[in-house]
Amino acid sequence: MTGKPTVYVDGQEGTTGLRIHEHLAGREDLEVLSIDPAQRRDTAERARLINAADLVFLCLPEAASRQAVALATNPATRIIDASTAFRTDPTWTYGLPELHARQRDKLRSATRVANPGCHASAFILALHPLRRAGILPAEVQLSAFSLTGYSGGGKKMIAQYEAPGAPPNLMAARPYALGMQHKHLPEMQRITGLDHPPLFTPVVCNVFAGLAVETFLPVAQLAKKVTPADLREVLAEHYHGEPCVRVIPLDAAAYLDGGSLDITACNGTNRVDIFVFGNEAAGQISLIARLDNLGKGASGAAVQNMNLMLGLPELAGLTL
Repeated sequence: MTGKPTVYVDGQEGTTGLRIHEHLAGREDLEVLSIDPAQRRDTAERARLINAADLVFLCLPEAASRQAVALATNPATRIIDASTAFRTDPTWTYGLPELHARQRDKLRSATRVANPGCHASAFILALHPLRRAGILPAEVQLSAFSLTGYSGGGKKMIAQYEAPGAPPNLMAARPYALGMQHKHLPEMQRITGLDHPPLFTPVVCNVFAGLAVETFLPVAQLAKKVTPADLREVLAEHYHGEPCVRVIPLDAAAYLDGGSLDITACNGTNRVDIFVFGNEAAGQISLIARLDNLGKGASGAAVQNMNLMLGLPELAGLTL
């Protein structure tokens, strides 16, 4: 690679693509390739740009992402896919640098990276260290739910919530994916190494962005007897020195809003906050991971991965 790396965003009109462009704006260390709006659906022009770029972001539906990957015939073109298409594909690298000590090296050398889902990022960041520490057995059955801003539903849902005269019932929280088959479940199970997918339902809230996943730990099923303080220590040790992950002190009062957790507190950042809550006397423990669903949950994570893949400062263009 000579000169500035060239980057192209395929699917730049969607929520994630637009936010990636915002992160790239003003970056003097990159050249961003653009497509004429009139040619956005021109396969030949898209293929030309894909193969001209050092790195391509795919911000497309799953089927369209697979088609776009097939257009990449230049072996030097590296791809970050933001869809669900390749997140459990063993030939693709999972785009979560904080997963373990070797993950950054894998990302630096990867040519194909699957950007994680927003709910999955929060779930995995909270649970994966406990699996690695031998606390959480593979056969455990977990229950979790997510509170998320409506921007996670894309342009159609954003328009629904922000339309003049939007129905009052949109003000209420709305659980969805009630068939227990949310599209992030396969990666949540695979990356954490669980035998069973968690029982998981997300809840969309009347805020634009923000996300918090809460997972309840079945203490009787854990491989070791642990307290909330023990778990907090495991998490703190795993994420020591990680710039994007903050493990909150067990006494979390200073990080709450009158005793309540604000799911929007990480908005505009690439930060993840992880909380451990529990009633030790009752043997009850829960974990909450909070992030911006458009930041570390989507476009921020994609830019972080791009920086690693192109040998640039990891947090360039990002806010903590």
